[in-house]
Amino acid sequence: MLTHLHIRNYALISHLDIDFHKGFSVMTGETGAGKSIILGALNLVMGARADTKTITEGEDKCVIEATFDSKGNEVIIRRELNVNGRSRSFVNDEVVTQSELKALARQLIDIHSQHESLLIGDDLFQIQIIDTIANNQTELDAYVAAYEQYNEANSELCKYQEQAAKAQSDADYVAFQWQQLEDAQLQAGELEELEEEEYRLSHAEEIQSSLAVALQQLDGDNGALSLIHSIRLSDADAVLAGRIDSVEIELKDILSDIQRLYDRTELDPQRLEQVQERICMLQSLIKKHRVQTIEELIALRDEFGEQMQQLANYDEDIARLQAEVDKAFKLLSQAAEKLTFTRQAVTETTALHLVADMQRLGVKHANVEVQITPADSFTALGKDDIQFMFAANLNQSLRRVADVASGGEISRLMLCIKALIASVNGLPTIIFDEIDTGVSGAVASQMGDIMRQIAASRQVISITHLPQVAIKGEHHYLVYKEDTDTRTETHIRLLSADEHNVEIEKMRSV
Repeated sequence: MLTHLHIRNYALISHLDIDFHKGFSVMTGETGAGKSIILGALNLVMGARADTKTITEGEDKCVIEATFDSKGNEVIIRRELNVNGRSRSFVNDEVVTQSELKALARQLIDIHSQHESLLIGDDLFQIQIIDTIANNQTELDAYVAAYEQYNEANSELCKYQEQAAKAQSDADYVAFQWQQLEDAQLQAGELEELEEEEYRLSHAEEIQSSLAVALQQLDGDNGALSLIHSIRLSDADAVLAGRIDSVEIELKDILSDIQRLYDRTELDPQRLEQVQERICMLQSLIKKHRVQTIEELIALRDEFGEQMQQLANYDEDIARLQAEVDKAFKLLSQAAEKLTFTRQAVTETTALHLVADMQRLGVKHANVEVQITPADSFTALGKDDIQFMFAANLNQSLRRVADVASGGEISRLMLCIKALIASVNGLPTIIFDEIDTGVSGAVASQMGDIMRQIAASRQVISITHLPQVAIKGEHHYLVYKEDTDTRTETHIRLLSADEHNVEIEKMRSV
């Protein structure tokens, strides 16, 4: 529960320290005294969005600190806001993120303001009400896990089907390209060899003439071999003689290679045409596929082949993924049925409790029904459409609560719902911000009784203008303003028993 609130430099509050107690407390004060300022500061420390305009004029920063007793452990939450817009949050002096702060706050306190009563017409809020009463977190967690698993499986199937459809549309193109490259009978290094052969064939006459001259110069009557062979130095120097022999052997080997090249070089226009056609075809394929080499063409051919093989596997893979989706859908349906069952189990008792409390609050012919019908599709919270149906008058047809309830009736119904929720959850602190707006007299007194009833097991603080509610408070806090020479200040103090009675009489006389 909330045990202490410290505020410094927030709006009209330069400094405030106040202790709070268990049970039912009321907070009163004239309109404009600053009750909403205190509530705003508490909202800020619980994770609400910060606004530098709330910092007291002329100050550099504001600090709000709330102390809670959580199951015997002290939890101190502090929020600091600087005029430069920087906001920091601390829990027991350790820095936390705003999301972490909000998550903690939801476990400590529920601040219910007037506008939140309108949430009762929201479909999501109505589901959350029933789930809280049903205490079905285990079934809800199981459903959410199944829902995420189904969505993941279905997303993968859809993605694969899109890939398959695109691949299928490209199938003819892929098959044609693969067949063209396959028919080309590509060989690594072939283009270089063909270009070399094409050069020889197109220059055969010149090459033969050059080779013939070389043969004559090497093996003619006065050729290089004849001259080398005539040199005899064995008697003069054996080493030099050996080197000359080596030269002679090398020249004979060169002669042999030149002779073979000469014999292979011939005028063959038909072969030249074939080679040139092959080169042209290969270069055309290289240009078409925007590559540089035959090796890249071969790699592309193999890639097309793999795509064709993958097309053959798509049907099998899709069937496998569809089976996974079907399995996930079955598990999702089962989880949804279990979740629906937990909700249906509390609809009747929920309606009975709400009718009884609404009658206590002056709606004598109140009729409430919680309807659960199958939703059109699965959602993140199940496959249920939950509607609170309401009728305030005798023989009046049930209609959606958002369509028929007046402002006062909505406030009363929300209070009844909060009372019912409080009986099943362990939230330690509830703050009602003028939830009694629009009612008076005996109804207001009954609302006070219900809030005090809720406070039997937790801390309840009600901000109210009604003496019928304020008189029910075990602790009475008065919010008031004081003017100084330089500014107006908001203050709060706990009233004594006598001061409480005096304040009640003032409220009655207004």
